[in-house]
Amino acid sequence: MPGFADSFWSADYAAGLGVLFGKLQQGVQENRQVLTIARLRAEAEEVYGQKLSDIAPAADKIAGGFSRDDGASTRKAYDGVRGEMEDAAKNHLKIAQSIRDLVVNPFSRWCDAHESRLQESQDELQVRIKAHDRQAELVKKLRSNYFNKCRLVEDLEEENKMAFQTAETSPKQPSNVPEIKISENKEEEDDEIYEIGDETYQTEQVKKILEHMINTIKMGETKVPILGTYLNTSSGSDIVEYLQRYMNTTSMSYAERIGQDLITNGFLRLVGNVGNTFANSSKLFYQWKPSAFKLAGVPEKKAAPISRTFSMPTSEGSTDSPVIGTVSEYLQGWGLNNQYPNETPPDRLRREARESDEKYKAGVQKLDEMRCELEEAILLHLKFLERCELDRLKAVKTVVLDFSGTIGNVIPSLQATVDRMVLYQETVQPMGDLRYLLENYRTGSFAPKVVTYENYYNKVDEQTFGVDLEARARADRKRVPIIITTLLTYLDSHYPDLEGDAARRDVWLVEVPLAQVHKLRAKINNGKAFTAETLTDAEVPTVASLLKLYLLELPDSLVSSHVYEIIRTIYNTPATDGSEDARIGVLQQTLSQLRLTNIATLDACMNHFTRLIDLTSADEQYVAALATSLAPCILRPRTETSLTMEEKHAYRLIRDLFQHKDAIFSELKRMSTLNHSSSVSAPRPRAISTDESNRRAHMEERQRALLEKAGGRSRATSPAPSPRHRRDRSVGGPETRFPIQTSPTSTTDRHRASMASFPGGIVKRSSLEVPDNTGTAPAPASEINGANGEAATDEGSVIEKRNSLGRSSARFERGRRVTVSRDSAPPAAIGEEENAAPESAAAPDSPSAVHSVTLVDKPMED
Repeated sequence: MPGFADSFWSADYAAGLGVLFGKLQQGVQENRQVLTIARLRAEAEEVYGQKLSDIAPAADKIAGGFSRDDGASTRKAYDGVRGEMEDAAKNHLKIAQSIRDLVVNPFSRWCDAHESRLQESQDELQVRIKAHDRQAELVKKLRSNYFNKCRLVEDLEEENKMAFQTAETSPKQPSNVPEIKISENKEEEDDEIYEIGDETYQTEQVKKILEHMINTIKMGETKVPILGTYLNTSSGSDIVEYLQRYMNTTSMSYAERIGQDLITNGFLRLVGNVGNTFANSSKLFYQWKPSAFKLAGVPEKKAAPISRTFSMPTSEGSTDSPVIGTVSEYLQGWGLNNQYPNETPPDRLRREARESDEKYKAGVQKLDEMRCELEEAILLHLKFLERCELDRLKAVKTVVLDFSGTIGNVIPSLQATVDRMVLYQETVQPMGDLRYLLENYRTGSFAPKVVTYENYYNKVDEQTFGVDLEARARADRKRVPIIITTLLTYLDSHYPDLEGDAARRDVWLVEVPLAQVHKLRAKINNGKAFTAETLTDAEVPTVASLLKLYLLELPDSLVSSHVYEIIRTIYNTPATDGSEDARIGVLQQTLSQLRLTNIATLDACMNHFTRLIDLTSADEQYVAALATSLAPCILRPRTETSLTMEEKHAYRLIRDLFQHKDAIFSELKRMSTLNHSSSVSAPRPRAISTDESNRRAHMEERQRALLEKAGGRSRATSPAPSPRHRRDRSVGGPETRFPIQTSPTSTTDRHRASMASFPGGIVKRSSLEVPDNTGTAPAPASEINGANGEAATDEGSVIEKRNSLGRSSARFERGRRVTVSRDSAPPAAIGEEENAAPESAAAPDSPSAVHSVTLVDKPMED
């Protein structure tokens, strides 16, 4: 049964947790209902006992009755009834007190503590989720800012290219091009992000803050000897007082930090002193700069024009500027406060693009760290909340038992009622109620969504986790990403160090803390290749959990979600005779739709797991548990719903991959090899002969054509691997029990490979190869014109697999050799050959129909 830790996840984290806390709050209300019943029953018993105790005194007030008779039998009966009344009153009062002592008081304290625990968990998770969402929004803005800066740089470079063209080739540019560039820069400045204190603000928010500050903070004039009089100045203490009152600054130092950020962003400047430091002082004055008034939309206060016989010109050269403050304004015009005085506009744009790129990278890295911490916290809280809910259900069970016991111990006459109440408490099943909650309200399994760094130039060398598998393999220049092969190699080399097969099997089932896995993830999540020495300090189960986390964080599952509906249809089809063989054939066709990188990676993983199962003699129970653990890593639906959470198609797929791995992947390799070989060869399809009696003559003719071609000229590329290559174990020597090997090693698989072998003992290798320990692998045929745009070459071989129509001008018809000239053959004849190939390939009885999944590949009989 899945637990809370694998049942209440969602893409935004908040939806799944909202469902869980809704159910937990429902449990709090259920506690209050049980507590209300117990409390009201205690009050009712107390009132009833008080009423019963009032009966005897009320009867005694009647004078002249049974008190005058001493030995009458009637009085004895009266006294017996009266005594029963008093005993009944005592019993009911005792029941009321027992209910309060054993049920109401302790359960009330426990309910308050339980509600407090739930509220604390909810508040903490809400704070973390809100912080994560804010950082995610900031990353989006930083990304937009970075891309806009890069576009401006590209526009500038394009304009520079157009500017240096000749008069004949250069198009006429309108005279107002600089005005367009200025407007674009202005729009870019409007989207600027300001960092003030510990918060980030957009331009519109800063505008409102500055407008309120300018209208609220006291302003005046400050006279400075020699330099003159500064307008629009405020003391440092007035600014700090405003920050504490309206911006809720928690300390004086934090208020001073905000004031320093206002200076850094160009809204304030220190007057009358050296430097530009902000301090909380009534003797230090700061002038509000024109940029602050301009951004706030508030008119700047200027001194009235004064007629002087002598005045110094300002930087703008205006004649109506006052003399006061002209020295400082004149010095300011020299650009003494400019950090980049000699910077040209193109350099400024490039610098801003670089700075925005660094901010975007830092924002993505911080978001990834916050996401990891959030997932760790959610995982810990989910486990804690599961224990709390289970304890609550057990507590309710105990309360019902105690409540019935308080009555049963005092009033035996209510035994039937007590028995029914005991029966009620026996029907409470905490584990069953917990299972019901999970089955009806779970929102999804753990599937982290990684926000990756998107480089403007499509580079993927910044991150390893969360990057598309094809892009990662292309960057590594391998068919299988290096992280997969390195982790599997590390596990293979460390299996022998574990004590016993049970410990080796438990590597994939032990529960490793997510924080420990994230710590190892952060060490290698840099987009670079790493070695096994990096994993030395990590335990073997942690490395296995890291591989599962890598597969979970892929944008799409290893078996793509595009084929999920097909796989669902496969397993929902009613079973018939021979349905297993048919199902395996359909699975082969379905998996052949995947990318070669996905097929190769799936092959490497399945080889590892099946070898582990065989070498450790795992039983059926372990195989089922391993398939359940790997199911979300291998196949996930595009969108998880309440229906997909209950489906077991991924589990059944893995069980089939375990049981029929050789049959499935050998056919997949054959199909991928033929497809890629035909794409490299001549575009004409090869006509498949159905006459098996002439197979030997065909092979001799094929060998002769290849040798003639090899003697005439050498091909630049060859789909066949070097004959010097040999298959070694992944790591270590003969003592290593778990080598990495994706190609089958059984005699059946070697026999299948013989169909693609060449004469002379040169064998064409499968396209799905995992690199060996040296990090190299033979260049398969499928990698010709591969991801890196380079042809896979082999200097040791000049023989290539060619189309049969291009190899020889002779063919066999009805047991006779007929020579056909390609150049002289009429187009209609050639077209007939091409049309004949699909018909023969589609024949179900043809042993050469290699594209059919029901093919029985028999050895060639020479």
